[in-house]
Amino acid sequence: MNCCSLSHALPNHPRTAIKLSCSMLLITLAGVLFTPAIASAGELLAGAAKVDITNRDVPLVNDPLFVKALVIKEGDTTAVIVTVDAVAIGEIGSITNEYLGNVRDQIEKDLKIKPENIMVNASHCHGIVCKDVEQRTVQAIKEAAKNLVPVNVGVGTGHEDRVMENRRLFLKNGKEADVRHAYSLPPDEEVAGIGPIDPEIGILKLDKKNGETLAVVYNFACHPIQGVPNKGNTADMSGFASQVIEDNLSDGAIALFVQGCGGDINPAQYKDVDNPRDAETLGNLLGLSTLKAIKNIKCSDAGSLKVMNETLAVPRSNNETRIESLKKEQEQLLNSLQGTSLNLKTFLPLIVKYKLYEDHPSYYSHRYMLEQKLGRDGLMKLDEENRANMERYINNVYKMEMMTRNKANLALLNKHQTRNQAAGKTLDVEVFGIKVGDFRMVTFPAELTVNIGLNIKKNSPFENTFVAGYTNGYNYYAPTADQLKNVGGAQEDSDCMLAPEWQAIFETKAQEMIKALK
Repeated sequence: MNCCSLSHALPNHPRTAIKLSCSMLLITLAGVLFTPAIASAGELLAGAAKVDITNRDVPLVNDPLFVKALVIKEGDTTAVIVTVDAVAIGEIGSITNEYLGNVRDQIEKDLKIKPENIMVNASHCHGIVCKDVEQRTVQAIKEAAKNLVPVNVGVGTGHEDRVMENRRLFLKNGKEADVRHAYSLPPDEEVAGIGPIDPEIGILKLDKKNGETLAVVYNFACHPIQGVPNKGNTADMSGFASQVIEDNLSDGAIALFVQGCGGDINPAQYKDVDNPRDAETLGNLLGLSTLKAIKNIKCSDAGSLKVMNETLAVPRSNNETRIESLKKEQEQLLNSLQGTSLNLKTFLPLIVKYKLYEDHPSYYSHRYMLEQKLGRDGLMKLDEENRANMERYINNVYKMEMMTRNKANLALLNKHQTRNQAAGKTLDVEVFGIKVGDFRMVTFPAELTVNIGLNIKKNSPFENTFVAGYTNGYNYYAPTADQLKNVGGAQEDSDCMLAPEWQAIFETKAQEMIKALK
């Protein structure tokens, strides 16, 4: 039977009323063939896609950057998880402040998905994305939505503690400093301890009904800012980890890295000067640890979807007193510098001699013996003078290093103080919550420090609870109330717009949302 003769087979219609052209019928059939799968009651559908967003107008590209989208649908509810290989969603880096709103508006217009059901997380890698990242994000979401299929859901956790370290140093004087390339560290003898890490990898696995893996979402807390030996554009350790995962799962499977509470978590050995900085090594470890956990996750059709989105008003900081105190500290440090006859050229050979040969640094031992026998003490006096000059020189270096740290943090404090004073007493932030099966996640649009995530997970009534910062906007660092007692001492305490009370407000709201995601 050809397409035109189909009209003869249609019952209860006069032939003259049912004539269909071949072209019209082909269009109808095409619509049936390419319509996304329709879920039965309670069935979960999902689709995933990724689009290259690498900026190639840079001197060197080491590895590609991606925007990845996972669309999940159950009944009338549709949620979208987007991950972007970028430093932030707005405010800093090359993604504009308008990006999130524009993407959501376009998706609502084209796909009728509620803007508040779209979550966009930045990995916080410092790679450079292309100028049309907004359009490519929309493209990724549309491609994912076009390919919805029924899925089974699995949830689990992995463990990785070799790739990161807490960058906060607890000093013996009660203050805290942080490990950054922007300034020197305090002397080893002043360091009393370090902060915690979170080695948990939170994993959501979505399998097609034939057992093939469609997508994996994995949540982990660490700044992916290690870089690569050639200094090229890179998605860093999270990009390498995702590639390892995708290469070892079903063809076409997509791994979406969701940055956790990594505000004070650095890559391991971040300030190593003896080896090239290589994120691939760390990313491979993270990817393999995630794969190990994925292999043990069993998926079932017992998945359900729920999404929440609330706007939370948190208090802005007022650091006027601390700024003035830090200025006075800078002046005191400057006034405490001591004169010394040494400079770098003369200090270096002296310190080597005096550390290697403490008893007889200025000449061989027999000369010291001869002077002593003759009742002279010229060499001993020279050694006393050199040691005093070296001590003053070293003390000056330590004080100048401290001034460098203070200067960097003072600039951050001044920036946010000016902004906060002009903006009012509170800051509105978006808190997003999602439940897929037994996987639950809450988010915050700032660089949450690791204790925030540890607290929320510990207090959750559900086993598989995860936390993501860097999501749906960017409001700089979000340290704990205790860490904010150290304002001016570390970057995350200074590059912050929040008053200490923010923590309790957010953690309370996070628990309310988690309990509602039942």
